[in-house]
Formats: sequence, C-alpha cells, structure tokens
Amino acid sequence: MKIHYFQHALGEGPGEIANWAAANGHTLTGTHWYRGDAAPDPAQIDFLVIMGGGMNIYEHRNYPWLVTEKASIAKVIASGKPVLGICLGGQLIADVMGGKVYQNPEIEIGWFPIRLLEAARQHPFFAHFPEELTVMHWHGDTFELPPGAILVASSEACPRQAYLCGDRIVGLQFHIEVRPEDVRTFVGGETGPLPEGRYVQSFEQILAGDVHMPEVHRHLAGLLDAMAAL
Repeated sequence: MKIHYFQHALGEGPGEIANWAAANGHTLTGTHWYRGDAAPDPAQIDFLVIMGGGMNIYEHRNYPWLVTEKASIAKVIASGKPVLGICLGGQLIADVMGGKVYQNPEIEIGWFPIRLLEAARQHPFFAHFPEELTVMHWHGDTFELPPGAILVASSEACPRQAYLCGDRIVGLQFHIEVRPEDVRTFVGGETGPLPEGRYVQSFEQILAGDVHMPEVHRHLAGLLDAMAAL
C-alpha cells in the first residue's frame, strides 16, 4: 500500500506511523509543504495521513501553500481513499469538509486523558480503544464537526477530540504518532516559556510522558490497520 503524508513543519513528521508502515511492508512518501514541494497526484495515494503544525488553518497570508494543500486534501477525499488527520491535520479536514475551525477556550499542551464515546465502541477504527486514554496534546484551536460527522472522543479541555466522516475519514485533535524524540523536538522548538493555562503542563511533565507511549502506539497501530484494510 502507498501511504502518503502531508507535513507542515520540519519537526512534525509521521513519527510512529513511519515505523508502522515499515513493519507492515507499506511504501511511505511525503509532501513537505513548508519547503515548497509540489502537490502529489491523488491517483498515487492509497492512504493519506495529514500531520500537525504550529500554524493555524486560516493563516493563508503567512503560509500560502495551505490553499494548495486544502485543494489536495479535497481531491483525495473525493477519490474515496482513507484519510487520517492529526492535530492541524484534523482541523484541515474539518475545514475542507465544511466545519469551522476557531480558538478553543483552553490551550491544551501536555499529556491529558481523552474519553472515548459510545460511537467509538460501534466502529472498527476505535472499538479496540479503552474508555480512557492519556495522549499528547499541543493545540490552541478546535473544530466544529463537519456536516454528517460523528464525534467519537472528548476531553475536559476540548470537547471535540476525534471524529469520523463516513467510513474512511478520521480527524484527531491529539497527537497519537509522537515518539520520545518527537516530543523532545516539540519542547526544543519552544523559544520561551509555555503559555499559562489550566491544561498546560511543564516541560518536565511533557518530557516524562514517555510512559504513555507504548499503549498509545498500540492503539495507533490498531487504527492504522483498520484504515489500511479498506
């Protein structure tokens, strides 16, 4: 299977998804929008994964390639391929499919639990997830559900953490792909203190989140297996 990812910043690559693809014999390629890559041919993509990034989906002046990327996402969705969006990626899918993206009342940075809703129990993509899972968050925006989408996960700070559109599209607000080195890159990329907030952990707490990764990656693999089976 040809897995393709959209990357928006140097330090926010596919992470554990790359390990899953290699372990399962899939081909993995990427479009790095921030360095001027051309849009890919949707016909050459079997499964699209859209990564995170520090920009907002509406910052077209600062990141003009966002317009091209949104058009590419729309083409892949129209082709009927499975699409997974992570953090910014989940927001981009929501925007492309008609859901509003805007500032969340709370900034959410660190390791906090999400709660899987009953709709998740009924779908093969999430049926293997536990009722609660502690995952990595790093966002200030949130999304409205696109028309027809189903909410499958929530958190205290952000009510909309994951959604399903049809039977092939998943949007996540949290980071499920990060490895220890990815989290160190996130922390190392900060040039000052983190913003204050009820749901903002210290750098030390964030770096100590390695303990959660084996379980998170196990559920990531189950989600990717189910989506790839399409």
